[in-house]
Amino acid sequence: MTRTSTMIASSFLPRARALPARWAAAALWCSLAAAPWALAQTPPKAPSDGVPDKQVAEGKAESLNMRLVGAEPLQGRTAYQPTIQHQGNRWIAYVGHHGDKKMNPLTGKMEDNGTSVVDVTDPKKPKYLTHIPGEEGKAEQGGAQMVRVCAGADLPKGDKSKFYMLRVFGNQAHEIWDVTAPEKPTLLTTIGRGLKGTHKNFWECDTGIAYLVSGHPQWRTNRMTQIYDLSDPAKPVFIRDFGLVGQQPGAGGPVPISLHGPISSGPKGNRVYFGYGTNTDGVLQIVDRDKLLNGPKEPTPENLLAPQVARLDLPPMHGAHTVFPLFGVEIPEFSKNLLGKKRDFIVVTDEAIQKECLEGRQMVWVVDVTTETKPFGVSSWTVPEASGNFCTRGGRFGTHSSNESTAPVFHKKLMFFAHFNAGVRVLDVRNPMNLKEVAWYIPAMTKETVVLETPASMAASGLPFTEASKRRAIQTNNVEVDERGYVYIVDRANTGLHILELTGPARNIADWSAAVKN
Repeated sequence: MTRTSTMIASSFLPRARALPARWAAAALWCSLAAAPWALAQTPPKAPSDGVPDKQVAEGKAESLNMRLVGAEPLQGRTAYQPTIQHQGNRWIAYVGHHGDKKMNPLTGKMEDNGTSVVDVTDPKKPKYLTHIPGEEGKAEQGGAQMVRVCAGADLPKGDKSKFYMLRVFGNQAHEIWDVTAPEKPTLLTTIGRGLKGTHKNFWECDTGIAYLVSGHPQWRTNRMTQIYDLSDPAKPVFIRDFGLVGQQPGAGGPVPISLHGPISSGPKGNRVYFGYGTNTDGVLQIVDRDKLLNGPKEPTPENLLAPQVARLDLPPMHGAHTVFPLFGVEIPEFSKNLLGKKRDFIVVTDEAIQKECLEGRQMVWVVDVTTETKPFGVSSWTVPEASGNFCTRGGRFGTHSSNESTAPVFHKKLMFFAHFNAGVRVLDVRNPMNLKEVAWYIPAMTKETVVLETPASMAASGLPFTEASKRRAIQTNNVEVDERGYVYIVDRANTGLHILELTGPARNIADWSAAVKN
């Protein structure tokens, strides 16, 4: 069962001392000499590349070492987060949506974008099961962007026969649904009504602890963390509020950048990694999980700082949309060294916001946290713009998010990055100090593909937009993988869900002996 809450933890040196900000920004830009790739094992025979790239409607896909297995248009809804869950003998994809209103052919009604539920047991023939409407509103102001799923068999107090879905309801609240029968989901409970923001939650399935990105009305930011015990999904228990110093009620001065999302290593790793910001003023915060959950709860500056192990402030033109741990990575180049042959990293992914590259390049950064109180940048990666004339192709160009599954077939070998009009990009991360691209896939546009809207605030910002901002383009928004080795990408510009698999040399890097066979 795919659970991002299951991380591979290694030993730490937890001294609660934050990295000074004046060192942090400079450290992120450090880059070490690249070490050679490790040799890949010999996998089963790769699938044929004979499947044509042409899709349902217009255009052709562009690809290297990836091929299309199946596609689902998702009723033409703008899509955000896919989560893949193994339920009995079925595999179900739960897809969160940005706000909009579309016709649901299954009900014959116009419905506010919410959550799509798709049976992907046969990835060649995905079957749309149902749509759960979300909050009224457009883009970030409506929908139900974020979705996580846990099995009751994993939750300490859950019904062992059930499956539970945690999702946001627009910016107002969080909801838990019983999705044991994914065709007929039922609302179980609502958490935190009356919020002023939500986003990228994280749920530890083995403990039930949930880190909910929320906008508490009394806090000074629209995205901070509310921590709940959801080990019994029917009876949520509030634990505490958390955020950066300066975001709390009653604080003065500038308000720190808002939270984007956390990832927890659970009780074993005893760390929670918080990413703040999108395309500006990013922060990576490393927090002691035990102190966070069991320490004093009143949001004073002292109590907010108490669980912090380290903080890394990124340069002003970069954010921290996703902060994904890669622990215990053995570096082949250092195999003969007495020290440093096994290291811990955080992969930081920015989010591109502006069309036509009218911002700093949003990309992938790798931070070495082996000595976690002294994080420093060791490598970075981006798609070469000239390889596809991406700045003038239309839509956004730059990274948005990475996969978050730790499925053994790919973990610590390959990572997958949603790159808007450059599709999904696949990096060999066996040596995070020397990232190498090994595959990509840019879907074909279809009749559902739309021009990504430029928000009025951005259109009036004085940026030198050209006719390129009015072009339709693929906008690969988010990516996830399952334990069988399939890759799922969804599109912000209404092009739907694409299910992919690796081919050629890229496929050779994965550990197919660890893949689930059914």
